[in-house]
Amino acid sequence: MDRIYIKRLEFFAKHGVFPEENVLGQKFIISAVLHTDIRKAGKTDDLTESIHYGEVSHMMKTYLEEHTFALLERAVETLAEKMLLEIPGLEKVELELEKPWAPIGLSLETVSVAIERSWHRVYIALGSNMGERESYLQMAVDKIRQKEGCQVERVSSFIRTAPYGGVEQDDFLNGCMQIRTLSTPRELLEILQGIEREAGRERKVHWGPRTLDLDIIFYDQEVVDEEDLQIPHIEMQKRDFVLLPLREIAPYLRHPVTGKTVGEMAEELTQHYVM
Repeated sequence: MDRIYIKRLEFFAKHGVFPEENVLGQKFIISAVLHTDIRKAGKTDDLTESIHYGEVSHMMKTYLEEHTFALLERAVETLAEKMLLEIPGLEKVELELEKPWAPIGLSLETVSVAIERSWHRVYIALGSNMGERESYLQMAVDKIRQKEGCQVERVSSFIRTAPYGGVEQDDFLNGCMQIRTLSTPRELLEILQGIEREAGRERKVHWGPRTLDLDIIFYDQEVVDEEDLQIPHIEMQKRDFVLLPLREIAPYLRHPVTGKTVGEMAEELTQHYVM
């Protein structure tokens, strides 16, 4: 990914934990690295094919002057989110906010906080086998689309599948969707579980019937292994109700551990059933 640098932009603002800092204000310095694709701009000499660093500089300065935060951490976090949501073509941003006049009673050059935030591509499996199954799946898509910091890019068709796990119950309706999100895996898990609760999901029987089931299958190429969160989903390669709709929207997506594509995993599973 190409980068545009904005280095040490000075401005006067009112951020700090002390009341006088919020009244009197002081000097701050902001630096940014904008990750974007500038290939077309380089080929055409057309500014509209890139990110206007002058406009971005004014955006950062205005935002940090018009808002007051106790913590530098909060200031850069909210600024990064605003930039990623509002600047077309910005995939990742690195920000460093310096506070050279920090009131600590010691002589120092500066204090700063630096963060890196970006869009992430995620694949989510959807399932329902209670009530109006298609309505529950569509509700999930709509709810995620309405979440700030989430963008639904592709949704598979919904397929009817037999229940998995040996519990006697009705057939499922399943699908997959591809989204972009600013959320971390843990934050996204909380969002999905909140949507499940809105749909009346109750976790009483393992692999039992449910109004709505939402699972993170892939999150970029990250591997997460926590007690209540595993990415890639640890049983995805065994589940046709995940692989078939996922193959429809991302057949060449590779598993970060095995290196196999979704299409290859789906084919292997189909051959296993035939044998």
